[in-house]
Amino acid sequence: MQFFKVKTVEETFQMIDELIPVTQKTEVRKLENALHYILAEPIIATENVPGFDRSTVDGYAVRASDTYGSSESMPGFLNMVGEVKMGEMASHPVGSGQAIYVPTGGMLPPKSDSVIMIEHCEDIDGLLNTYKQVAPGENVIRKGEDIKEGEVLLEAGTKLRPQELGAIAALGVTEVTVFRRLKVGYLSSGDEIVPFETKTIEVGQIRDINHLTIAGLANEWDIDVVYGGIVKDDYKIFQQKAQEIYNEVDCLILSGGSSVGAKDYTTEVIQSLGDPGVFVHGISIKPGKPTILALANSKPVIGLPGHPASAMIIFRLFGERILKKLSGQTLEKKPDRVFAKITKNIPSAPGRSDYIRVKLLEKDSEWWAEPIIGKSGLITTLVKSDGIVEIHSEKEGILQGEYVPVILSR
Repeated sequence: MQFFKVKTVEETFQMIDELIPVTQKTEVRKLENALHYILAEPIIATENVPGFDRSTVDGYAVRASDTYGSSESMPGFLNMVGEVKMGEMASHPVGSGQAIYVPTGGMLPPKSDSVIMIEHCEDIDGLLNTYKQVAPGENVIRKGEDIKEGEVLLEAGTKLRPQELGAIAALGVTEVTVFRRLKVGYLSSGDEIVPFETKTIEVGQIRDINHLTIAGLANEWDIDVVYGGIVKDDYKIFQQKAQEIYNEVDCLILSGGSSVGAKDYTTEVIQSLGDPGVFVHGISIKPGKPTILALANSKPVIGLPGHPASAMIIFRLFGERILKKLSGQTLEKKPDRVFAKITKNIPSAPGRSDYIRVKLLEKDSEWWAEPIIGKSGLITTLVKSDGIVEIHSEKEGILQGEYVPVILSR
């Protein structure tokens, strides 16, 4: 296998989508404990929601045609013939020239087709004056209009947000089959790396901040992280520790040691974990070119660059997609983004995708993206930024005032 033959960003995304499997680990969870889990089976509606025609306002159930021509200056007149109480069935039909009071959420009486809001009429001793005309279906939700019996309410792969939980609850479903929460392992490597808690560091040493930033991103994505610590540039120790963590997680992340160098054992260690092994060794991207992606016995392995900003950007772009695919979540085409005008010219080398850290500014009711220039080892450039701007590999840069997509930090 030839290593360090770089892939484009597009090729990398395509290989992730094609090669990364979906976990087969599922569980049944109570609905109230399933927030942010991924559905492993579709939810099929077993009943209509609502189960009856209902009013969306406090008002009077009428036949719409009886209100035509009604206005403040020339009201219409309808006879009040009853009311519908909440939680009770409406059995009395609405005849021509009649109206029945119905509260918000109340059942629509037979023969009526709309509801006139209480603000637009006046009950004077049983004679309802209507000051506004309504159309058929106005202020009414029909039976099954929200959810129709037999339809697929939610597909497998849907992430359960509060609104999805509410929709499922409307069907009376109390348990759902979901994919189990992923567990990833993280391991830092390098003779120069020391724990971030180290109070005093020697010349040439670097605190392991990637552990916190990468684990923090994974936690934001509802993924558990097993921290394996720091290993020195010794192949035997590195391989043994990587294998140990690999055996207990769904995905292994290695930080540092992904570039070409005498002591960089990451590629060899990844290859030792299982077949088919490395499928990306280098991406035509800045920052983050020395990135390794692999698959070892159906488990993804990610080799991140050691520089903090590079590691976070690469993990945000490719690591999140790998973990979403692995978790069973339906993949979106693009990360969350907004469009903004760039505040200055930014040159770029054709054939390579550049990702520029930016801060969003509002000027004259428009969003502008202010580039934060800094080397890939500077973590503060990410602290100051609201997102990153992609300069596509086919472009030679972007011009001041040009609209650019900003991938938002979260």
